[in-house]
Amino acid sequence: MDSVVNIPVRSNTRRSPSPELLALLQGRFAERFSTSKVVLLQHGTDESTYPPQPPDAVVFVRSTEDAAFVVRACARERVPVIGFGVGSSVEGHLLAVEGGVCVDFSQMDKVLAIRPGDLTATVEAGVTRGQLNAALQGTGFFFSVDPGADASIGGMVATAASGTNTVRYGTMRDNLVSLTVITAEGEIVRTASRARKSSAGYNLTQLYCGSEGTLGLITEATVRLHPHPETYAAAVVHFPSVRAAVGCVIESIQMGVPLARAELLDALTIRAVNAHSRTALGEHPTLFLEFGGSQGQVDEQAAVVREIAGGHGGGDLQWARLPEERSRLWTPRHHAYFACLQLKAGCRSLSTDACVPLSALAQCIEETQADIAEHGLLAPVLGHVGDGNFHCLVLVDPGSAQENEAAEAFSHRLVQRALRHGGTSTGEHGVGLHKMKYLVDEHGEHGVALMRAVKKALDPHDIFNPGKVVALAEG
Repeated sequence: MDSVVNIPVRSNTRRSPSPELLALLQGRFAERFSTSKVVLLQHGTDESTYPPQPPDAVVFVRSTEDAAFVVRACARERVPVIGFGVGSSVEGHLLAVEGGVCVDFSQMDKVLAIRPGDLTATVEAGVTRGQLNAALQGTGFFFSVDPGADASIGGMVATAASGTNTVRYGTMRDNLVSLTVITAEGEIVRTASRARKSSAGYNLTQLYCGSEGTLGLITEATVRLHPHPETYAAAVVHFPSVRAAVGCVIESIQMGVPLARAELLDALTIRAVNAHSRTALGEHPTLFLEFGGSQGQVDEQAAVVREIAGGHGGGDLQWARLPEERSRLWTPRHHAYFACLQLKAGCRSLSTDACVPLSALAQCIEETQADIAEHGLLAPVLGHVGDGNFHCLVLVDPGSAQENEAAEAFSHRLVQRALRHGGTSTGEHGVGLHKMKYLVDEHGEHGVALMRAVKKALDPHDIFNPGKVVALAEG
């Protein structure tokens, strides 16, 4: 038994491709077309707690024209089309709940253009953030969005991803210039020019960013680049409480300190990190911070934060300036997810994604930790506290109905708590299947009706990733 989580499928009818459609795709794509059970299972499984839901076929596309061909072919039979990057989503985004054809973008992995003069790069959808930054080595620039996993750029656009650098450089929405997308009719559309600003018409680029593959297939993206600061400095500092740690970050931001990263790990997460990475950090709420700028700016920022941290009861700051020292300091944070999984043998993690206004963050986390303790859950807490986003990794035995139900109940309470504090059900993971039921609470009936109208207008036959975000009513 993989999970007791129920998948909210809109229809009991699986819209599978006909033998003729399968033959057409096989003839066009040859070895890049597959109905192998192993391949289907891989493309029907993500990092969520949902059981696998494989598609009927997988096509490995190599160009925008390839993707358009698949969409046109499937549209004739109203067969679902589901985009696939690297499969790192955690909310059931890519599960083929109504069958269909999965479009795998892993072979669309070209960096098409790097324009240092414009501070932009254009990439195919299958390029990962790691591949893009490797291509940027020696240019003096980098791509800032870092969701943790080496996700594909197309997938990051689809989920409006963010991560550790958001506090300074913004989310995927803030780092996107234009897209190439395939419409439900199989037409190829560029959403914007490469100009830094435009007031010409609707903002189609942002419409597709965060659409989770429900409005079209994203095949190319032009993204913003940022210059590497002259120097970096990283620091780790312990606090007596979560409220003190969050207070330090908020005051630093209010004082104008341009923090590049501000990550919080609670005491339980630090315990897991110590065991996994063989570190000896004090088991207290801990901030991992990073600064960037000229040497003088970094020194000034560090001095300000040192004083602020002391005012909130923080301990001595452990500093790292050389690249290898910063890597050593940050590696435990990057491995925190896998470290936490080792707290409970054979467990899976139901990962939450609450995001609230900064002014409500400390209270929301404290209330959440009290909830965890009251219900006897094993749930480390960590987050991107510079932008109000935090995660609870609820560790459960996948074969225990009781533990899974308790985790789901906790997740529900956390979402309601975040909404009461003026926040959102998902700061960066996306809606997928898991957060659909909260959209009305967050946006209201009329807001969701407007989203559904957009979906209906752009995808009238509901072929793009059906059953996700705002599933259309039957018929």
